[in-house]
Order: sequence, then structure tokens, then C-alpha cells
Amino acid sequence: MDAARPTPGEPAASWRSLLPSPPAEPVESLALGVELRQRETSAEAHWAPRRIQAVTPRRFARDPHDLLVGLRPLMRGAGGWIKGDVTWESLRRSGRGRRWGAAQVRWFTELHALARDDRILGGFTDTSEWLTLDTIEASLLWVHLGAAAALGIPVVPTRKDLDVALARGADVDVVLTREDEGLRLAPRVEIDGAPADAPTVRPVARSGLYAVAPDGARLRVTLAPVPLSETARAVLLSPGPIIVPAQEVDDFVRDAYPALSRHLTPAPELDLPAPPHTTLVAAVAFRPGDTIEYTFRWERAGAGSGAYDPPADDTESAAADALERAWADSVPLPFAPAATLRGIDAAEFGARALPLLESLEGVRVVVTGTRRSYRELTDDPRITVSTVESTDPDWFDLGIIVEIGGRRVPFTPLFTALALRRKKILLSDGRYFSLAHPALDRLRELIDEAAGFDEWEAGPRISRYQTALWSDFEDLADISAPAVSWREAASALRNVDRVEQAPLPTGLRAELRPYQRDGFDRLAFLWQHRLGGILADDMGLGKTLQVLALLAHARETGERRPFLVVAPTSVLSVWREEAARFTPGLRVRVVDSTSATRGTPLAVATAGADIIVTSYTLLRLDEAEFTAPEWALVILDEAQFVKNPRTRAYRAAAGLHADVTLAVTGTPLENSLAELWTLLSLTSPGLFASARRFREEYVKPIEQGKVPENVEGGPYRARRIERLRHRIRPFVLRRTKELVASELPPRQEQELRIELSSAHRAVYDTVLQRERQKVLGLLEDLDRNRFIVFRSLTLLRMLALAPSLVDAGNIRSSKLDALLERLDEVVAEGHRALVFSQFTSYLSLVSAALDAHGIRHVSLDGSTRDRAGTVEEFRAGDAPVFLISLKAGGFGLTLTEADYVFLLDPWWNPAAEAQAIDRTHRIGQHRPVNVYRLIADGTIEEKVLALQERKSRLFHAVLDDDEMLSRALTAEDIRDLFED
Repeated sequence: MDAARPTPGEPAASWRSLLPSPPAEPVESLALGVELRQRETSAEAHWAPRRIQAVTPRRFARDPHDLLVGLRPLMRGAGGWIKGDVTWESLRRSGRGRRWGAAQVRWFTELHALARDDRILGGFTDTSEWLTLDTIEASLLWVHLGAAAALGIPVVPTRKDLDVALARGADVDVVLTREDEGLRLAPRVEIDGAPADAPTVRPVARSGLYAVAPDGARLRVTLAPVPLSETARAVLLSPGPIIVPAQEVDDFVRDAYPALSRHLTPAPELDLPAPPHTTLVAAVAFRPGDTIEYTFRWERAGAGSGAYDPPADDTESAAADALERAWADSVPLPFAPAATLRGIDAAEFGARALPLLESLEGVRVVVTGTRRSYRELTDDPRITVSTVESTDPDWFDLGIIVEIGGRRVPFTPLFTALALRRKKILLSDGRYFSLAHPALDRLRELIDEAAGFDEWEAGPRISRYQTALWSDFEDLADISAPAVSWREAASALRNVDRVEQAPLPTGLRAELRPYQRDGFDRLAFLWQHRLGGILADDMGLGKTLQVLALLAHARETGERRPFLVVAPTSVLSVWREEAARFTPGLRVRVVDSTSATRGTPLAVATAGADIIVTSYTLLRLDEAEFTAPEWALVILDEAQFVKNPRTRAYRAAAGLHADVTLAVTGTPLENSLAELWTLLSLTSPGLFASARRFREEYVKPIEQGKVPENVEGGPYRARRIERLRHRIRPFVLRRTKELVASELPPRQEQELRIELSSAHRAVYDTVLQRERQKVLGLLEDLDRNRFIVFRSLTLLRMLALAPSLVDAGNIRSSKLDALLERLDEVVAEGHRALVFSQFTSYLSLVSAALDAHGIRHVSLDGSTRDRAGTVEEFRAGDAPVFLISLKAGGFGLTLTEADYVFLLDPWWNPAAEAQAIDRTHRIGQHRPVNVYRLIADGTIEEKVLALQERKSRLFHAVLDDDEMLSRALTAEDIRDLFED
């Protein structure tokens, strides 16, 4: 929790608190005082401690040696800059109680911090007042001094006979010349390009210098940054030139000159031998486990070893540049002066870098450890794939053999490298090769499609449902060798569009329409090969009849084990009635109570039955009883009930043991492709072995694509959809009414825009503004705030229907008035109507209004006890209007007696709306069907319609046509709902 957040009731801070507080009064300025100082001589001290004192021009002329530069802060006085009472200590305490500017105080305290570790202990007696510039080692000193002017801090002398200047830079050479018969080493100094008198120049540690020059009756001190070598520093500190006597010249040239040569500038007349070359040494150590350690260093004649970086002179710089250019041209590794390399990087170094180093002039390679030979393979890979029968009938062991240059590559390290997206692979014998080959790229994609890296516990394998994937493996391989049973299933599924007709069961009492006969043949084909699938025909096309025909076929071809049908509670009686009508020879037993309620085990209660029908609720409650038997075939009717893999109903369905599982649903996906994966994981386990991989390969690229090629109509997205359709085609049978039931009467759909009354509009707009402000602030974390967000959306949807539903006043519902007007006409003309809403509270208002108008009606919602009796009452014709809640009547009903449908509120899911309409527009309907969607103008209902349009493409892109997919309901969708 943010500790700075105010507690409830505490006033929030003003934005003015962000502004700096104005000073109570004008701040005073500071300056950096510079003083040229000198130790007393021993004679002057008279055996007392040698004091430090200021240097005057006269004293400097008498003794220009043993100088120091002192620094201290100064403050403004009446006559200029004075010592006053400002000290380093007072500034270090942040200037408490003073009126100096904060930025200037900070500058002085930072300067003090740079110098505090380098002060000369015992050098000054007043160390609290002065810093000694000469001993400040920090290279940042000069940057810091350069920043003083911008802060209004002048650098000034502490004495009137002294001038101080800051130069931009300096150059220092140590010149070696002839001195009589010996040699002379003296400094040559330039400051800002102008010569300086070397005897008056002193070093500032190793980062700069200062020069002292008399100027009449004054002294001038110039400070300048310049890196100093130890040689230059020693020469500058010398009281005078350094002389090499004639008798020692040979010793100097032999012992000192090679080490000092890079820091000296010999005079042209000197005939000195060329110094030995610096050698670049590459120390390479071979370690166990394909590990190589290497280090570059300089071997400098007379000076021992030195670090590779930075080079000490132009010769070393040129050698380093040549090495790094050659490395960049030949070695596929980034250059580094030292590194520890493992695996493929070590192999690249051993195969490419080490031979290069050994070939370069001026580089000496020192190898330690047992040198290993590495070699890169560059031939094209040759791939062989095979399947072998396994103990699991749904899976085959998958063999993949890759050969490169006659060398067989073990699959496990290859698989690991491909799965981890590595660029190269190292074999145990030191050979390695690149994985950037088209055949290996395709192999990686196929492995990804077949299973996730952490899910092949016993080695690679492929599901018997992945026949399309096997075809891709065969296309990739130079040789393929499938198992016998695999070959039979794969060959059959490749010709899935030309399934041979199966004999119709003699016990079927129905004449199948052409598309129903085709559906039966496809189901019989899957049963023959013991493969599951999804029957996803439109509502009203007779999916139940096709499944019953399959069950009769399985029984007549010798299957003796029972079949299990799991369906919503409201549909259980439909299966019993349909089976009695179309397959009277099959004995049906409906299990509609738990074993505890029945008092008998499931096996006893269903003994002798061919088909056991139960509900998803009972499957969940009596999971152990239903997962114990071996079922011949499991039918999951209205399978969208198990579309969420996190529910107990899904887990119970997944635990059923059966040769074949079929999902029957007109809406195999409603909101997201993940729902399709869930159903296929029950019916075709292994077709997509991993939910995680399915999300990565399909859901994210198709539904949540954020790169340009993923936009709707983009080529990458199109390829993903085509790949998905190719995988699922043998296992999903989908026919629309428009394609196969042309004899159905036409269906007219119309939107009725309802203008809200002024009072209704005022209430809606007020609540909308309040909820919009609340919801838009919660969308950054939609998962956490989903309940609150959807409660606000539901509130607005109910308010669009009637203010009284949310206690927003006893204002009449504009939509209800429009509905009553339409129903008056429909009933007067002898028609019959279905009226749907998601909100049972609104249906209660409609029911009361119909009673007041004298229009007879019946109602069906979750509280209805006699569902069958209510439906029969409407079919009998006594009541021309049927009020139905979506949850209770969206499926499992055939109501072809009605020819009008009124949808009172649009729903998030267009598939649910389609199911409601299909209660009457289905096989058996002979009159045109008129559908009216009542939409409250200028409300959230208009936004829901737009969302419906996007969601409908999700279904059609995969199952009906080649349109692109839309996204699931996201934070952006919800944001759109609240836009003006």
C-alpha cells in the first residue's frame, strides 16, 4: 500500500505543493577561493613545525619550489569576497541556519567529498578550512570545477596580488635530449595551445596541472586538466631537469628506455635503438564441459603485463583495431577482452576465433588445458519420421531422425534446441551446425504444433487425431514410416470429404434428409476408426436424429456396451421422446436423480439399457459413478455446458472412459477459440495437445494480434486461421440452414428502434455518466474488477428496459409500450409469438401488462416447475404469447407453432440469440418467421449490437467461411460500450 496515500477524510494535497518554496529572503552567493601556498623552510621554522603560508610575488621569486594550491569557500563581504564565517564544515552540514543557495551548497559539499580522502594529513594545520588541490586524485575534479560558472560560483584568488584562471586543457611531453655526453629529460608543456614555463608547472595528482607565472608585481595561477603518466608526473615534480650522466647512458638505454619509451619524445638527433615491440597475448584455457576461458593482455617490454583496455599508445591502439576488425569479419561472437564461453559459444570460438588468433602477426596464443577440436557441419539436413504403436491406443510414439553430413543427430538434444529457439546445436563429438535451415524451421513448427516442450514426458509422440499434422511431417521428411493402424486412420481421414456410405440401421424409423444422411455417414466413419468429433450443425437441423442413427448403427454392428448421453436437465425428456420416436428398439433409461436419492447404484438402475441419459449436474454430483464404467460412446449434448476447463463439469466429462466421445452443439465456440480447444480436448484428445500451445499458436495471433501483420485481413492471421481449419476439418461437422435446409420458409429480421420518453432518458443519462466514470477507471485491471464492471453494464442494460427494474422511479417503460402495440396486431391477426429476455424481472412486467391488456400468455423461466406442461399449453393454442427467459428456454425446445419472435434485449453472445430464434425457425416450420429486435435508441443496447457483429465473425471464420476472427470481450470492448 502507498504510504503517502491520504487516509479517508484527510484533505488531498494541493498541486501548489509541487512548486519549490520561495526563499524567505534573497540568498547569498559563494565563491571558490584559490590561494598559492608554500611550506616554511626549516630555517624559517626554527625547529618548530613547518607552517603553510601564502606565497607573495617576492617570496615566489626567491623560492619557487615546494608549492601547493589551497581551496576554500568564500562569502560576499562589503568589499568583495571574504573568508567570513563560512567553512567546509558549515557547508557540509547543508548550510543550516544560513541563507546560501542550495545548488551552490551542494556543489561545495560534492567538491569536499571528492577531496576528503586525499587531503594531506598533517600538511595543513588548518585542515578544516583548506583543501589541497595538488593531491585530489578524482578525475571528476575538472568536470566539477567546470560546472561552477553555470551555478554562479566564481573561482577567485584570496589575495589581491594573485590572479586565477581555468584553462580548457593542456599537453605534456617529456623530451629526451643530448646534454654534453649524457642525456637530459625535461617537460614540455602547452596550456590551451600556448607554451608554459615548465619549471613553474606542478601536477595535480594524475589528472591535471597548474602553472605559476610572475606578472609584474602579481602572480598568475592557471589550472588545466590533462591525464599524466607516471613519467610525466615525476618529471614535473622534479626541481629541475633529470640528467643521465654520460657513464650511465648505456644503462639507461638498456634498462629504462624500453619501459619509458612510450612516454618520451626523443630529440631527432638522438640515435637510440628502436624499443622492443609490445606483444598481444591471448591466454586460452580449455575447461571440462565445453567451456573455454580466454583473456587478452599486453606484454610490454620492460614493463610487464598490462590490461587490454585501454591501449597505452598508438602502436597498441593500431594492434587492437586490427584484431577487432579481423574478429568481426570471421567470428560470429561479440568481441570482448575476456570472457567465459560455454556450449555452442565455446565451439564457435574453438572453430573460428582460435585459428584466427594463431594466424595474426603480433599475437601470441597461450593454450592451457586439453584442447578440443570443434568443426561446423554445413550440409543440408536429411529427415526421417516414423510412428510406432504404443500402449496408449490414442497415441503413437513419434520417431524423428535427422542426418547432417552422414552424422545422425540424436533427437533429444535436437528437440530441446528447437523447442528453446536456439540458433545452433553442439553435438557430443565437437561438431555443430546451424538450426537456421528451412527444413528445420518447419520441423520446429510441427514439433510446436504436436506438443509443448514440457509435455512429452516419455519422448515425442503424436495423437491419432493429428492426421493432418502427420501429413505435414510426411511432406517435410525425406523418408516416412508410419505404423499400420496409423496409416489406415490417416489415409481415411485424408479423404474425409468422400466418406463411403454406411448401411442405415434397420431399427431407424425415420427418413433422413440428404444432409442428415451425410452426417450419419461421417459419424459412422469416425466410429469405425474410433475417433471422436463435434457435430456442430445449426439449431433445428436434426442433430439428435443423426446421433440416434449412429447409436442404432453401433448396436447393430456388434457393440454391446452402453452409450451415455449427457445433456442439460431441460433436455433429458427430449432424448427419451426422440429415441422412442426414431429408434424404438433402443432401450433408454433417464437418470435424473443422484444415487443417494435413488438408493441404488448406477449399474443397477441402468441394467439392460442401451442408452443412459443424464444431466451435467448429475454427472458432476455423481462423478465417481459415471467415470467407473467403460462406455462405448459418450454424447455431450449442448456441449457448450463444458466449455470452461476450470469447472467441475468439464473435469467430470474428461474423466469418462469411452472409445469415442462426440460433442453435439450448434455453438462450439461463442466468445473465444479457447472454447473450441476445450471441446476438442474432450472429443479428440491430442489433436491440440497443449492448451498453452494452442493459446500461443492460435488464440493470441488470431484474437489478440497486436503487430501490423495480425490486423484483420493480414496475411499472418489468415495463415493461422487456415492452419487451424486444416487441423480441425476431419473432426468438426458443421452445416448451416441456409446451405442444407433450403425448404425452410424465409426468416425476416428487423430492428425496432425505441425512443425513450423524456423522463426515461433523463434517468438513463444520469446513471450512464456516473457508471462511465466508475468503469473506465477500473479497466486497467479488468480481471480483478470484472464483477464490478459487469454489474455496472447490467445496471445500464436493465435501465434501458425499464427504470423501475433498478428502483429508478416509477417511470413507464418505452420498450414495453412498443411491444404491447406490436403484440396487439400479431394476436389480432391470429399469429403466435415467442418473447425472449435475459431478465426475468422484466418478463414479470411484461406479464402484468399482458394481463392488463387481456392477452393470454404462458411463461417459462428457471422457477417453472412443470416445464413440459407449460410448453404443451402453448402448443395447444390456448395462449398466443409465450414469455421465455434465455437461460430456461434458449435450447431444448421445438416451438414451430409460433411464427413471430420478439427479442426484448440484445445479448452479448449472438449465438445465444440465434438459438432463441431457432426455437421456431427449424425443421417442421412451414410459415415465414418474423424476428423483431427491440433496441432502445441512444443506449448501451446499440453498443451491444456492434459487439455482437464482431463476435459473430469468431464463429463463421473457423466453421462457416473465411472471414477473419474477432476478439473475445476485452477491456477495449467495454471501453467502446461507454463511448459517446
